[in-house]
Amino acid sequence: MDFLFLIFCGIIISYKIFMWLLVFQRILFDAIVDIFYFPLWWYTGGVLHSLKWCTTFFLEGNQNLSPGLWLKNLFVPMYGQYDWQGRIISVLMRFVQFCARSIGLLIWLVVCVVLFIVWLLLPIIVVGGFIMSFSK
Repeated sequence: MDFLFLIFCGIIISYKIFMWLLVFQRILFDAIVDIFYFPLWWYTGGVLHSLKWCTTFFLEGNQNLSPGLWLKNLFVPMYGQYDWQGRIISVLMRFVQFCARSIGLLIWLVVCVVLFIVWLLLPIIVVGGFIMSFSK
């Protein structure tokens, strides 16, 4: 029955309009609750999610650069050359690789920490910018 009529507060309202009012009311209520719940989520569950992401990001960087692997194989001769020239070249080359990859991993760690701090400060910066835009 499309034309089912309901009496609501003394006014006759069609069933379709009544349903739209209920849906609109529910959407409006959810939007208001989400606005007030957002800061709580951002600094609890969101921080945990961001920390997990930054940890995974750092571990992927460690897996890609793998300075520990270069350090582990520091004294293993490259290309199977066991003479003293081959050993000196392989130790020096692997040491340089280890130092460069460690510096790269340190930079990667700094990027991870900066991204996490940006995550923490982003709502404060947005609210501050919003307030400053209305104060002028």
